[in-house]
Amino acid sequence: MAGVSLQTREKAKQLKLLILDVDGVLTDGKLFFDDQGKEYKSFHARDGHGIKLLQQTGVKVAVISGRKSNSVALRMKSLGIEYVYQGHEDKIGAFDEIIREMGIHANQAAHVGDDLLDLPVMTRVGLAIAVADAHGVVRQHADWVTSLAGGQGAVREVCDLIMQAQGTFAVIVDNYLT
Repeated sequence: MAGVSLQTREKAKQLKLLILDVDGVLTDGKLFFDDQGKEYKSFHARDGHGIKLLQQTGVKVAVISGRKSNSVALRMKSLGIEYVYQGHEDKIGAFDEIIREMGIHANQAAHVGDDLLDLPVMTRVGLAIAVADAHGVVRQHADWVTSLAGGQGAVREVCDLIMQAQGTFAVIVDNYLT
């Protein structure tokens, strides 16, 4: 985990929940519409695989997005993500509901964001993460900034960091080697 501080690793060890924004984190932030207004999004396969691996270790994953999209609902369902909140520009209500349902403390959650809408949750979680191409203010408020941009494997980087900090990554790798 080169370039990751000891403090960040310690915070990652405590995590039971990873919360992700969608546009700009799980996607590159570009919005595509056809002539009929149908929206299209592009998700990185490695991010999805990282999410599945992280969930196998017992860490829950949630999505809180300011926008609403059927493609997001379909992708999150395919990844087995239980907590999907769309159309929540005020993300605190969704955040409070998730941690209450899970019975965890805010410091046991991480949030990955890229823009100002993410700051209220990022300032309340145990580990605040910004993607490499996040808005400058968001990067300033992050405990850690990924080396990859949103939609380009940044979420996989986060999943790997958490698994490495919690000592589960080696087990995952061993499972693929045997």
